[in-house]
Amino acid sequence: MRITRPAAAAVGLVLALTGCSALEPNDGGGGDAAIDELSIVVPAAPGGGWDQTGRALQADLQEEGLVGTATVTNVDGAGGTVGLATIANATDPNTLLVMGLVMVGAVETNQSQARIEDTTPIARLTEEQEVIVVPADSPYETVDDLVEDIEQNGKDVSVTGGSAGGTDHMLAGMLLQAAGLPADEIASSLNYVAYSGGGESLAALLGDNVDAGISGVGEYVEQIEAGELRALAVSGEDRVDALPDTPTLTEAGYDVVLTNWRGVVAPGSIDDEQREALTSAVTQLAESETWQATLETRDWDDAFLAGEEFDAYLEGDIAEARSVLQDIGLVQ
Repeated sequence: MRITRPAAAAVGLVLALTGCSALEPNDGGGGDAAIDELSIVVPAAPGGGWDQTGRALQADLQEEGLVGTATVTNVDGAGGTVGLATIANATDPNTLLVMGLVMVGAVETNQSQARIEDTTPIARLTEEQEVIVVPADSPYETVDDLVEDIEQNGKDVSVTGGSAGGTDHMLAGMLLQAAGLPADEIASSLNYVAYSGGGESLAALLGDNVDAGISGVGEYVEQIEAGELRALAVSGEDRVDALPDTPTLTEAGYDVVLTNWRGVVAPGSIDDEQREALTSAVTQLAESETWQATLETRDWDDAFLAGEEFDAYLEGDIAEARSVLQDIGLVQ
């Protein structure tokens, strides 16, 4: 997570994942793939960034012959922590859970019993800027317009995004903090409408059911280009190639930089050999032309990190996310 702030279904899946399949060289049906069958758990509803990542992994791992068959199962709820619980309790080593900064925040906000520390980190894959959007017919032409209305009218202004405590929610709080609202007023002023999948928040925006939205650039870019949504700002250090006319929050006068990342973890019960097999497959994929083409098509930044480096990164990110959520009043 890169942050700059001012002054600073499911039951059946559990049974399937607790089976006894072993991660062994393929003996047929998957060509020369080292992993015969792989389960990819997406802890959100279809349509959002996690779902897009999971399905891209499914397609590209099979295309590269790194797995024989990959299946995707959506297990949404509580910012991904329902899906996290299935992996934390799973024993099938042929399993990956798509996760990222959103889940790091949701674990804290939801006071989840399942912890990311209960899993086995495999790799960080992508990084993506957030974008703040409004419907095309919105009166808000700039981020200032939106912030000023929230300051004046509080919860009469609705902002939609992903799960409570996730990246989108963090950015909304950080924006108001940068505008000068104290932490104890942010939670009372912000009407944040959380959805478990990007498709749901997009539908709310297009239906004029909310005033603004925050999500990854890739989830809204088609509607922005089609003129259905208006982009007010992006959250990175530099402008996004796909939205060259959209300023960064820094350019708009707000001392905020936030980028979302996504990666994969495995069950906490797997052994070193099983972890190495999964890490090897994902590493080979990350180096492939197939995956690099997917990154370009999706406008995702390559943020690959594996092994002990990812372990250390994840540990630090959990601590940093907790600090941000405390600063903006979302957790105690």
